[in-house]
Amino acid sequence: MQGTFSFPLAQGRAEALGEIHARPHLPVGPDRAIIQLAFLTEGGSPVDHAVLSELSLQRGIAAPARDAQHVIMDWGPGRLRWERHTEFSTYLWDCPAPKEFGAPINSHPFGDQFNAPGSFISGVRIEVRHESREPDELLAGFDPVSVTMSDLPATRATVITDFRQDGDGLTRILVIDRGMSDGVRGALCQRLIDIETYRTLATLGLSLARSLSPDTRRMEDRLTAITQDMKGRARDQADELLAQVTALAAELEASAALSLYRFGASRAYYAIVRERIAALGETPAPGHETLGSFLDKRLGPAMRTCQSMEERQANLSRKLARATTLIRSWIDVELERQNSALLKSMNRRVKLQLRLQQTVEGLSVAAISYYVVGLFGYLAKSVEHEFPAISAGLLTGLFVPVALVSTWLVVRSIRSHHAIDDEELD
Repeated sequence: MQGTFSFPLAQGRAEALGEIHARPHLPVGPDRAIIQLAFLTEGGSPVDHAVLSELSLQRGIAAPARDAQHVIMDWGPGRLRWERHTEFSTYLWDCPAPKEFGAPINSHPFGDQFNAPGSFISGVRIEVRHESREPDELLAGFDPVSVTMSDLPATRATVITDFRQDGDGLTRILVIDRGMSDGVRGALCQRLIDIETYRTLATLGLSLARSLSPDTRRMEDRLTAITQDMKGRARDQADELLAQVTALAAELEASAALSLYRFGASRAYYAIVRERIAALGETPAPGHETLGSFLDKRLGPAMRTCQSMEERQANLSRKLARATTLIRSWIDVELERQNSALLKSMNRRVKLQLRLQQTVEGLSVAAISYYVVGLFGYLAKSVEHEFPAISAGLLTGLFVPVALVSTWLVVRSIRSHHAIDDEELD
């Protein structure tokens, strides 16, 4: 089908498609030496860009773009390749292998003119060689305690390493070539580089777990002491215990936040290491341990230590949450008790106010009636003056009950009206 589609592109489509080609392994020719250095990028991408710009200036080529993820440039008899990763960057250089395994390599790009972009975390030196000698004859330069030898039938190679560092801090790996193609050599070397780099990064979590262990143990002991106190004096000292538990929870959360990324990264790096080891397709060489079994015995316990620390932090967090909930429930019960006592006191006050109001109303009826009767007395005296036969005292006496009843009815009506208004407001 000819023509060009003009569909609207989904956001991130180009990045998603390009990710599979972001870090392709380079073909490696026969009898080559590869050196890769990995640096933690504490300063971020600008530092890497400055280093690459300086290297480009030395080679007389244009500096790479600031958003570049990988760069390849010719350097002497080989090529220099840079890659950016999440928290580190790598510089890989390949060149012809020296005459003897482990012999010094001259004219590499990592001399005095190279400014490291960050802390050095991992270094690998791989030499791919055609060897007519038996593998056992090549073990003289390796530590017999930790040496590993793996046959790779599918790849047609043998890998020998002892995971020891040479004088330059590089882990030495010898790959015996038994007829690999350039592409297979490149893929194998990349797997071996990934294994060494990521197993080092994965182990960073171990040192953090060890450093957190004393503080975590102290917090566990402190929580145990607090829960013991809760059995005897929880209700009396609930506020104090809550303050202690809250302070302990804050300390734990700060510690967990510090280790959250590191432990998560260690799990991810360890998974990559195991995937790369599985991809090698190792078979044991007679009388020797494979690379995968060696790393599994050493790296597995380290990762389980990190996992154990995470679980301890999670369990401690749950226990602190339960203790906080329990103490708060006691505080809530105490508050409910205080609120109940306050309501009872308010009810008593309302009753007293009602009785006082009734007393005041009675006195008000008597006082108002007294003034009304007094006014009526003046009226009766004026009537007696006009009509002497009518007694003012008698009229006033007869009017007293009328005044009392009338005043009481008026006060009652006013009180009923106010009560209706209060109900409407409620």
